[in-house]
Amino acid sequence: MAVYLAWSPTAVPEDAQGPWTELRALADGLALVESDAGLSRVYHELKWSLPEGTALLVAPLPARPKLKGLPAGTTTWLRDRIADPGQ
Repeated sequence: MAVYLAWSPTAVPEDAQGPWTELRALADGLALVESDAGLSRVYHELKWSLPEGTALLVAPLPARPKLKGLPAGTTTWLRDRIADPGQ
């Protein structure tokens, strides 16, 4: 299962239907996506859930990022899905 970071100036709808197990909003326009699907499929499903012409960035997270000030549980959520590179 892969984890992707998605950004758009428009909030990604939390109830958007797509090939993911979970879509977790972090802030307006910033979300984590857990999916077995590849980058292209996740990108296109998110793109189709946004108004036409809206900017969108989707990138895989191969390692746990450093973070601060995000919603409670985000670090644990990432820890449960992305292995520590030191292990």
